[in-house]
Amino acid sequence: MLLARLAQVSQQVATTSARSKKTALLADLFREAEPDDVPIVIPYLAGRLPQGRLGVGWKVLSRPVPPAAEPSLTVAAVDALLTELGKVSGPGSQAERTRLVGELMGASTTEEQRFLLGLLSGEVRQGALDAVATEGLAQATDAPPADVRRAVMLAGSLQTVAEALLADGPEALDRFRLTVGRPVLPMLAHSASSVAEAVEKLGGCAVEEKLDGIRVQVHRDGDTVRVYTRTLDDITDRLPEVTAAAQQLKGERFILDGEVISFDAAGRPRSFQETAGRVGSRVDVATAAEQVPVSPVFFDALSVDDHDLLDLPFAERHAELARLVPEPMRVRRTLVSGAEDVSAAESFLAETLERGHEGVVVKSLDTPYSAGRRGASWLKVKPVHTLDLVVLAAEWGHGRRTGKLSNLHLGARREDGSYAMLGKTFKGMTDAMLAWQTERLQELATGTDGYVVTVRPELVVEIAYDGLQRSTRYPAGVTLRFARVVRYREDKRPEEADTVETLLAAHPEVSP
Repeated sequence: MLLARLAQVSQQVATTSARSKKTALLADLFREAEPDDVPIVIPYLAGRLPQGRLGVGWKVLSRPVPPAAEPSLTVAAVDALLTELGKVSGPGSQAERTRLVGELMGASTTEEQRFLLGLLSGEVRQGALDAVATEGLAQATDAPPADVRRAVMLAGSLQTVAEALLADGPEALDRFRLTVGRPVLPMLAHSASSVAEAVEKLGGCAVEEKLDGIRVQVHRDGDTVRVYTRTLDDITDRLPEVTAAAQQLKGERFILDGEVISFDAAGRPRSFQETAGRVGSRVDVATAAEQVPVSPVFFDALSVDDHDLLDLPFAERHAELARLVPEPMRVRRTLVSGAEDVSAAESFLAETLERGHEGVVVKSLDTPYSAGRRGASWLKVKPVHTLDLVVLAAEWGHGRRTGKLSNLHLGARREDGSYAMLGKTFKGMTDAMLAWQTERLQELATGTDGYVVTVRPELVVEIAYDGLQRSTRYPAGVTLRFARVVRYREDKRPEEADTVETLLAAHPEVSP
């Protein structure tokens, strides 16, 4: 398949809001694709590189290269060149990356260059939502959409199912079954603004602790235990204590859903950063386990004793979990009967926050496990932290945001009146906000290197964030987690912005 065709569909998907139109566009694309193209086409549409990060910065990407007159690049050829690019390292690596990027851009038309710049810089974010791509695949192959969705859920990969479907037709779907040792994509939760809202939507439900840990799926087959992340990476060797805990359970064959989390000596949860650092550590696992031990906490059962539980109501799945897993290893929960019992749910949330956890997940008792999807039957509720920060600089966008100042550099006041940068964000911005801030920030500009525009610290912006984590990259020693713009506060002066000291006081667990 030519890259030009993929770039064309990506642009068309980005500019249409109708789900049916998106599905039809993707169906047409899949009909044209060869099975071998699928592992490249699907991640490219979603703005992901199969190779991961390539070490190519804007300095390299911004070098102008005359475009090709006619399209000739195939997606396979582009993928091969990017794989080569990802292997570059050592002395002279910057020059070699520049050469390879120049070679790629020189073989691309103007439209292809635009697509590749967005892909390499991470700006192709509209992508094709997996759910829409799944529907497009079903339409392209005349397969029942429900069967395709289930196959993707059980395979843990849209690409894998797409390759099989395009090669062998709908009959290939029979290969994908729930199997111990083969992870499936986890069920995810939507957000609710309050416990009351969540309970009102779901009626009778379970209110469970939301732990700020690492999502895991634990598979046991006799003495063999495998531990997978939410992205289906096998991390078994990094977590020997999870293997030991799974081997102590009653069942011989099961798949459990849960989290691993680390607690301090007082029994309170350590920061997410500490838990994530432990789970990510591959060197000297024994010492890491001694210094930062983790514990599995389970909240769902997908398979027990070769019985597929996915289609059972949550109440029945949890009964199987309770039969298998002792209470200390299960997430705390309370059951509420409906809107008339909201006070009990709110009390449970308050107790959960007091124990140091980040919120609750409210779950319907009568719905199945929707693996790989954000089911409306799971609603997470957690306090939203907000700060009034000052914009210190902004970066020119690319892809859909070309010509707009997009990525904001955010600062908090220091006691001496200066500002400490806490991180960046491009999230939460509407098109109207992008247009407004581009004009306003240029009025405040004090300098630019062609990519970053430095501005006078006068514009206050309200930022929502999920938490704080330590960082040696920023002067205050911390950075914001999942920061996004709420609104601009033109009614506030910069000296009214929040201070570094206020922020650190609100998060003593991660203060440097």
